[in-house]
Amino acid sequence: MTTGERIWIVGASHGIGRELARLYANQGASLILSARNRAPLAELADELGGADIQPLDVVDRGSFDAAAANIALSGKVDRIVHLAALYDPGRIADLNPDKAAQIIQVNLTGSFHMAQIGPTVLRPGGQLALCGSVAGYVGLPQGQIYSATKAGVINLAESLRAERSDLDIRLICPGFVDTRMTQKNDFRMPAIIRPEKAAEAIRDGLAGRRFEIHFPHRLTRSLKLIRALPYGLSMRLTRRLSREDA
Repeated sequence: MTTGERIWIVGASHGIGRELARLYANQGASLILSARNRAPLAELADELGGADIQPLDVVDRGSFDAAAANIALSGKVDRIVHLAALYDPGRIADLNPDKAAQIIQVNLTGSFHMAQIGPTVLRPGGQLALCGSVAGYVGLPQGQIYSATKAGVINLAESLRAERSDLDIRLICPGFVDTRMTQKNDFRMPAIIRPEKAAEAIRDGLAGRRFEIHFPHRLTRSLKLIRALPYGLSMRLTRRLSREDA
C-alpha cells in the first residue's frame, strides 16, 4: 500500500521517472520530485495536484546535500528511487572523452552520492533503489562507457545491500525503454517497451521482496544467461552482435 508514503524520485522530469511519479501520485503518495531543471518538475507537480520540487544536479555534491537538507526539514522519507542517467551511443573508439567523463559523473558518481546521502533522509527500514541497466550485465557493442557505468552501479547497489541491513536496498535494471535516451540509437532494440510499462514494472517490483527488478524478462533472462557463460562462449555471442550492428 503506497497511500501516505513519502517518496523521493530523482530523474522525475521525463521518461520513466515522470511515469513513476504519476503512478505513485495515483496511489496517494506524497512526492518529492528532483531533476536538474525546475520547469518540467513544476509542470508535473501541477498535473499531479502538488508535489515538493527539489531541483538538483546529481554531479554536484553541494546541490545534493542542499536538496537532502531541505527534504529533511519536513521529516523522513519512506522510499527513494534514483533514476537520473546520461547516455550517448557509439563505439568506444569514437566517443568524445569529455562526454565519457560526463557520463561517468552522472551515472556512477551521481549514484554514489545518493548511496551516501539518501540514507540520511530515509526512515529506519526505508527503501533506496538505484538504477543500473541490463547494459551493465555484459559488455555489448555500442554500450561503451554507459554500460561500464551501469556495471559499476550494479556493483555499488550490491555492496550497499551488504552494508546496510537497516535499509531496504534495491537494484533496478531496465532493458530498452522508449525514451529520449534510446531514441538516439540507430540499431534494432529487442523487446523495447513504453515508459508507462517500465514504471509499472518498477512500482510492482519495489512493492515486492526481490533485490533486483529487471524487465522485460524475455530480454533480461537472455542477457543473464550470456553473463553466466564462460568468456569463451559469451565473447563469441557479443562479437556476433557487433558484426550485426556494423
